[in-house]
Amino acid sequence: MSLKEQIKADLKEAMRAKDTAKRDTLRNLSAAIKQIEVDERRELTDSDIEAILTKYAKQREDAIKQFKEAKRDDLVAKEEAELTIVRSYLPEPLSDEELKEAVVSVVQEVGASSMKDMGKIMGAMKQKYGSRADGAKVNKIVKEILS
Repeated sequence: MSLKEQIKADLKEAMRAKDTAKRDTLRNLSAAIKQIEVDERRELTDSDIEAILTKYAKQREDAIKQFKEAKRDDLVAKEEAELTIVRSYLPEPLSDEELKEAVVSVVQEVGASSMKDMGKIMGAMKQKYGSRADGAKVNKIVKEILS
């Protein structure tokens, strides 16, 4: 079952169970997927949908941070619930140790020697590990290795 089909099936189940938080989150995700499919006039692959989910998760994380600063605990709880639902559809991210090992191996594969090779490394990491590797963490590790 594709990721898109899984989201649709879970949306129907959430509607039957009257789980409003999950229903609303999955509706938002479905709308985001549909919007891109309509705009680009193509069927999205699972990796495309993973990218959408990752972006959505990052938006939730940013919102949580801002709501915590504003001391809006009610909104923090809502965003954390959405984030949990979204993360359930994403593959398990690499741990910091696994990520560092992956970056070191990609740096060696690409033959990177300076910061000018950052684009090659980031591209290879994205292709090899997809949404399992957090771009910001990869960037930080690459800077440590190459400087």
